Amino acid sequence: MRPLRAGFLAATAVTVAGALTGRQRWQWAAKPLMMPLLAADIATSRADIAPADRTLLLSSLGAATVGDVLLIDPDDDRRLIAGASSFAVMQTGYAALWWRYGARPSPAVAVPRVLAWAGAAALLRAKAPALAAPLSAYGATLGTAAVLASDPALAADADNIAGLNIPNADPRSRLGVGALLFTVSDGLIVLRRLFARGERSRRVVEAVILATYGAAQFLLADPAAHERATRGAVEPERFSAGSA
Repeated sequence: MRPLRAGFLAATAVTVAGALTGRQRWQWAAKPLMMPLLAADIATSRADIAPADRTLLLSSLGAATVGDVLLIDPDDDRRLIAGASSFAVMQTGYAALWWRYGARPSPAVAVPRVLAWAGAAALLRAKAPALAAPLSAYGATLGTAAVLASDPALAADADNIAGLNIPNADPRSRLGVGALLFTVSDGLIVLRRLFARGERSRRVVEAVILATYGAAQFLLADPAAHERATRGAVEPERFSAGSA
């Protein structure tokens, strides 16, 4: 494993431990390092990534860094809304990348995610109306990126079960799992905000949120998944020459 990605895993582990034990200083020390370490790995990778794609990916990770800092205190609703705005920028960047790689929405992939988004939006309107609009808007960007990440055209040799590409040797086959982990992480943020009451339960859920978030970003920001060579798996008629 490349040193910068190993450093990301170490920073993630410290961040998760800080959340689980209530040591916020650990999070302040480690969490802001997570995305910059992945960004540095992308920037220094020898992978054949198109310059425009590399810039878009680095910009997305930059937006995620802002969101990470804002959400170190997950119990402040103002910071939660601001963090969601930063992550909306990131998800939009990811969606643009998957689109450039040839991904397109399909009903089989989109319908379950639209239903999940509608259910979460309804729950927010009922339980936390002040958060409903901004978090639902963020959920739309998350869902868009997740739908595109699971398009079978991104990894033609991978099995697709229930609208999810099953990971194989193709790095692009793991993008759907990364997007799914992101969805789980963000769904748990909503559930924690609405239902977790005890200090212990809030810490445990926050640790799971951060662990799934770290795993998602590890898969989504893998340089191998962004190499131009892997685009051969995308159907030629669905890939624009202008994306190269």
